Amino acid sequence: MSRHALIGGGTGFIGRNLAQHLLKKGYEITIISRMPGAKRITWHDLEKQGIPSHVTSVVNCTGQNVLDPSRRWTPGFQQNVWNSRVNSAKTLSQAVQAAPQVSSFVNLCGVSHYRPSETKTYTEDDHVEGFDYMSRLCIAWEKAAQSAEDLQCKCTVLRTGVVVGHGGGMIKSIWLPFKLGVGGPLGSGKQIMPWIHMKDLCQLIQHIIENREAGVFNAVAPEIATNKEFSQSFAKALNRPCLFNVPEFVVYALFGKERAALLMSGAKIQPKRALSSGYKFQYPTVKAAVNELIQK
Repeated sequence: MSRHALIGGGTGFIGRNLAQHLLKKGYEITIISRMPGAKRITWHDLEKQGIPSHVTSVVNCTGQNVLDPSRRWTPGFQQNVWNSRVNSAKTLSQAVQAAPQVSSFVNLCGVSHYRPSETKTYTEDDHVEGFDYMSRLCIAWEKAAQSAEDLQCKCTVLRTGVVVGHGGGMIKSIWLPFKLGVGGPLGSGKQIMPWIHMKDLCQLIQHIIENREAGVFNAVAPEIATNKEFSQSFAKALNRPCLFNVPEFVVYALFGKERAALLMSGAKIQPKRALSSGYKFQYPTVKAAVNELIQK
């Protein structure tokens, strides 16, 4: 049986890596894009014509980059961030309902609706709540995706931590400062930083598709680490010092309070369902993850 994945946000950091990974595993790939082209459909095509008949799985990685320092945190930008996630999830969920050949629908979400706690470690069994902009966004995002839950298609919400990999995301932002020996933790560095290596994220998505898993999965590495611990490991792998903390006021001035919460606070989260489903993390520890990044 042919395996054909449709990827929303397939030109972004995660979507691009996922497409490359699945191609190597023998999948055919079609990307949903704003621009038409080979092996692409537009969002307009999707709404008018539905999911192509040969597609067997759908993965939604769509989302405006929240931590784009070139964009001010204006009401308009906040609306773009919200709409790019919630509307794409709703559009794809509705399209999946009319595509009985699709056996798996995976929608990536965040982890901001786990309230940070010094004592609590969360699994997928725990309650999530809306207590700020980012947490309310995650709840609305999941609700939009899960409208396809009752269908024959297996609907999975993947709650994703900070994705570390080459070519984008956090590592692209911190590579040069750390390489120059001036990188360091954000604020005190004591805040928890839920994270996952890009290769594990891609392989976990493949695992979910092929095993037809459903429900909520925490896409985070098993090792819980603080921002300081990650920073120190990354600097050590680069053979550089880790001496300079970025002051909190700089982070808040650059991003604003609401989106700075992504960097300055985090919950302790475990990938209980991934592990119980038989998935084995290739990079379960910070040390293993950063060493792979440096070696590459």
